[in-house]
Amino acid sequence: MADDTPEILIVPDKRLRMKARRVIEADRAEIADLVPRMFRTMYKAPGIGLAGPQIGVSLRVVVLDLATDGVSAPMILINPEIVRASQRLEAREEGCLSLPGQYAEVSRPAEVAVAFEDQDGKRRTVEAEGLLAACIQHEIDHLDGILFVDHLSALKRNIVLRKLAKDLREKQDGQDRPSRG
Repeated sequence: MADDTPEILIVPDKRLRMKARRVIEADRAEIADLVPRMFRTMYKAPGIGLAGPQIGVSLRVVVLDLATDGVSAPMILINPEIVRASQRLEAREEGCLSLPGQYAEVSRPAEVAVAFEDQDGKRRTVEAEGLLAACIQHEIDHLDGILFVDHLSALKRNIVLRKLAKDLREKQDGQDRPSRG
């Protein structure tokens, strides 16, 4: 079987800065095909969350899996929106599959309530705190063309983006060299 895992877009790809459109009923067949491929891509990376725009799909679709104790806990959020956020903030280190190897501390609301649709189009709500709250907010940001580095000071953001560019150049240089053996 061919590998049908989509490629994850890397900063500075302009598609990561575009606001994704809402999923409508006519998109349901595409979503049914897309979601399993998104999970495979996320697990292969490996990561704990992935949004449609990260694979070049401009639809408001998020997959998450914050497996605990080796037990998978997949979540699918279609057209998610934060309907309530706590005033209390919580800082935690974040990374992103679209900024490989880059991490920084980001402050976000500690608790959120998120309304979304499941794969059957049913409206649902999830109350989240801790890592799940941060992950959901991070992925919803992707749907709006926002990256975790946008929550940093200009100085910190520039440091992360310069380091990413350097890492990508070094990786590319390493691939361009003939192997010795």
